[in-house]
Amino acid sequence: MAPPDYNQGLPQRTVATSIGVARFFLSLVLWSLPVFISSAFAQTAPAAAAGGSMADSLMSMLPLVLMFVVLYFVMIRPQMKKQKEHRAMIEAVAKGDEVVTAGGVLGKISKIGENYLGIEVANGVEIQIQRSAVVQVLPKGTIK
Repeated sequence: MAPPDYNQGLPQRTVATSIGVARFFLSLVLWSLPVFISSAFAQTAPAAAAGGSMADSLMSMLPLVLMFVVLYFVMIRPQMKKQKEHRAMIEAVAKGDEVVTAGGVLGKISKIGENYLGIEVANGVEIQIQRSAVVQVLPKGTIK
């Protein structure tokens, strides 16, 4: 019994191209493998070999500290600012505001509770959502 032909229905050129692409990526991975595997060499500890000073050990930690400082200003601080703005927006919503929820539902706020909001999405249709699900307050008159 012959093995099943999984390439049935595909043009021969497509099969040959996919095999060529697979061979290319395999050769690329095998060629770059020595780059990722470095040789281990025995080294003496810097402090023991040179009678290292405190300044040398601090200078060796400087790149790590700089990396955390950059991480803070590039990722953490903007995220905290965005959270603070979102919290202020949620606390400031009022009855009659037009909002967009995290699920993409547009509606007008009809009831306000401590943790939940009632949103009228159509005439006579009201849904209840958590306050944190509001992602944007729209200008008045946006929803017709």
